[in-house]
This record gives sequence, C-alpha cells and structure tokens, in this order.
Amino acid sequence: MEGTGSRSSTSSSVVTAHGLVFWTLCSVLLPVLITLWCSFQRSRRQMLIRDISWKSKHDWRYTDLFGQPSYCCVCAQHILQGAFCNCCGLRINEGCLKKAEQLFHCKEIMMSSSGARSSMPHHWIRGNVPLCSCCMVCRLQCGTLPKLCDYRCVWCQHTVHDECLVDYIKTQECTFGKFRDLIIPPYYLSTIKQMRKEKRTDYEKVAPYCRKHWMPVIVLANTRSGNNMGETLLGEFKLLLNPIQVFDLSKITPAKALQLCTLLPCNAVRVLVCGGDGTVGWVLDAIDEMKIKGQERYIPQVAILPLGTGNDLSNTLGWGAGYAGEVPLEQILQNVMEADGVKLDRWKVQVTNKGYYNLRKPKVFTMNNYFSIGPDALMALNFHAHREKTPSLFSSRIINKAVYFFYGTKDCLVQECKDLNKKVELELDGERIELPNLEGIIFLNIGYWGGGCRLWEGVGDEPYPLARHDDGLLEVVGVHGSFHCAQIQVKLANPVRLGQAHTVRVTTQTLFHAPACAVCI
Repeated sequence: MEGTGSRSSTSSSVVTAHGLVFWTLCSVLLPVLITLWCSFQRSRRQMLIRDISWKSKHDWRYTDLFGQPSYCCVCAQHILQGAFCNCCGLRINEGCLKKAEQLFHCKEIMMSSSGARSSMPHHWIRGNVPLCSCCMVCRLQCGTLPKLCDYRCVWCQHTVHDECLVDYIKTQECTFGKFRDLIIPPYYLSTIKQMRKEKRTDYEKVAPYCRKHWMPVIVLANTRSGNNMGETLLGEFKLLLNPIQVFDLSKITPAKALQLCTLLPCNAVRVLVCGGDGTVGWVLDAIDEMKIKGQERYIPQVAILPLGTGNDLSNTLGWGAGYAGEVPLEQILQNVMEADGVKLDRWKVQVTNKGYYNLRKPKVFTMNNYFSIGPDALMALNFHAHREKTPSLFSSRIINKAVYFFYGTKDCLVQECKDLNKKVELELDGERIELPNLEGIIFLNIGYWGGGCRLWEGVGDEPYPLARHDDGLLEVVGVHGSFHCAQIQVKLANPVRLGQAHTVRVTTQTLFHAPACAVCI
C-alpha cells in the first residue's frame, strides 16, 4: 500500500510539473505570438496603404486607434482603427480604401481650371467633425449623434449640420476661415503657374486676389527633433493650411523649401520652424544662401515651434522652452500672425590653423546661440555622435537629457578638459585676458544657455545687466568643470564672468589631441 501511494504521489507531482512547464511556456510564448501577429498585420496594412498611396492624391496614414469616435466615410460603420488622410481628414476603414479613392477628392493645392480666379467653393467632407465644433448656420454643436453625420469644409474648417447644408450654402464661396491671411489659395498658385508660362514675374499684381494683409506662412518641420512630434504636426498643419505650404525637412532641404518664397509677395512671408535650435540654425543658413543668390526681397521672417531638447534660442525669442502638444495648433498659428519682428545677432566663427606654411582654407561657421570650449562642448559632441549612430533611441526629451547627464557625470570623473587656462589665450576686443583656473569658456549670444539657464546674470545680489541678443556684444564666461555647470543650472553657483566684447580671439596650443589652432569670433 505504501508503494502504491508513493507511486501515485510521484505521478501527480510529475503531472503538476508538466502543467507548470506548459503554462509557463504559454505565458511566455503567447505574448510573443500576439506581438508577431500584430506586427505582421501592421506591415501588411502599411504595404496596402503604400500601394494605394503610390497613385493616390490623398496623403494616407494608418493608425491603430483613433483619438475620438470615428466612422468610415464610405460605409458609415464605427471604426477604431483604419486609414486617415493628413490633408483632407478623411477616415476610412481598411477595406474601403480603394472605393474612397474613387468617391472623394483630396485638397487641391492648385486649381485645375484655367483662367484667373479670386474665389473658390467650399470642399465639404461628411462626418468626423472636430469635437465641440458649432454649426456656422444655427450655431448649435455639431457631431453629437453616434453616427456619420454633419459636414466640415477642409479649407475654412467650418462645420454645418446635415439639415443646414442647403443649396445656397453649397454654392457659397469659401473664405478660408480665420487663417485666410496665412493660407496660400489654390487659385493663386494656378495664376502664378500661368504667369510663369508667359515668362512674367510681376507676382505682386496677383496678391490683391488674396487679401490686403496677406502674410502666407511656410511650415518646416524636423521629424527627428526632441520628442519626435514632427510627423504628427505635419499632418495637423496640412489639415489647416494648403499642403504645399508644409515641408518635411527629412525629405527636402530648407534651401529648396524656401524657394516657395520667390513665388509670393515680397517681405510678406513668415516661416514657422518646428524643431530644435539646430533646425532653426539650418533654416537661417538657408536664408543666408537666399541673400547670396540676390533674393533679399523675398527673405521671410522666422517663427519657432520648439520641439528640441534645449530650445534656448526659442526661449530667448519668446516662443517658449518646449512644446509638447499642450497648446492647440490654431493658437500657434494665431501667435504667428500676431508676432512682432525682432533682430537677432548672428556671428561668424573662423577656425584657422597656425603656421607659416599652412595652405588650408579657414573653416567658417555661423553661431546663433553660443560657442564653447570645454566640458559642455564635449558633452554636446558626444551626444551628437551617439544620436547619429542610433537615432531611434532618442525619442523624447527625457531620454536626451538623461544622455547629457550621463556624459556630464563621466566628465566629472575623467576631467578631459582640465587646465584649459594653460592651453588657451583669450583676447576680448584686442585685449588679452588673464584666465583663472578653468575647464571651459563659453561665448554667449543669447540670454539662455544649457536648456533654460540665465548664465550671464547668474544668482545673488551682483548687479549684472541682462544679456541681449541684438546688441552686437558677446558675453564671455568661464566654468570650472561639469559639476560647476550642474551647480549653475540649479542656481547654486555663478559662472566666472570674463567680460563682454564685439570681437573675440582664442588661440590654443594643444587642445583635446587637436592641432594648434586659432578661433576668431
């Protein structure tokens, strides 16, 4: 009896062990299989949309979950996922894509009909109107019924009820809504096209067709900046403006995009740069190229939507320290319309090698924010090199700042920039400055540094004037190391103020395993 009991207990324990192994494998393999299946389905859908988009005039994108209750514009069924057009806002079930191509036209960036025109009709799309939108006829809320209902114009963004959309509203001309001063009308572009065929360049005569105070905006978005919001913003701006005004800087350079300014009235264009300070500098360099080409009268004014990590230039010019979607794009465009122009100093940094027999041409760079030698420059260089190798890892500002913190902590231990004052000579307006024991020197053009720190003013009771970005002066400060930089950012220490100057010259002997060189600002 004892042998039988022991055998039964052993067999039950074996069954229990097998069951435990089975359920463990299921718990591990099931999520993996589900993930693989979802990835396969997503790739299949993307291939389908890519095949359709190749010949389509719509800008189709696929989403796994719509942000609001949505209905297919073809079959009128409630959908949680599907395709949507970035330009006209159509929302379509996956199986209705081909039919939607035949039924619906997208936004026309240029009028197809010939002849000069100064107006255009509404372009109505049924269903999926914005939340809390009101009917332009009866002023009651639209989109309240749980079905495909009500209409929205893709140009003026006005919404109307089904029963309010009578014949006289269908024939009413579109006024382009509250952003009519920013939108490039399709009939304007068709007129310009006809004038270019006739080899005429008097585009100013076409401007009255639009509006008296017309200031068209061009949107340049960098999809790799900061928290990678650029791709989402591209679609939202295409929905509010003419899609030809919105450019993805990962697909086209700013120099090519800004050539649109030459088809618009002189000194009337505004450019909204969606990106970090590096993107803004890229655009400003492209504007310098326009000056070289003799296109000074087409130079646009630049506004900033800060998507980068530091955004010091944006913060200095009053556009904020960072954008994370907390402000509607309608308010951003309103701010662009109402903004006043300010001047910004831009500096040339010339790097030349020392020596009598040097045949290399000096390297010339443009500085907008600040120029530095020392630990903060080393951190920025390491960050840039790491992001170039693995750009997919840098998907948010928090991760970017964590990488900066890592390299700053590393420099606190290694101190690669130690005894910098023994390796460089500093001249401010031709006068040599005796340097104390430093590890870094920073030349400031703007008030903010290091992601929002007012470096020149510092903390305490010392009366230092505010740093300006339009006074033709550079503020020069020194730091004792990475730990000192961290103390300055949390307002526990002040930098070593070395002075202000119109011209700066830095001569180095041996710096970070680099050849001897001279830096002039």
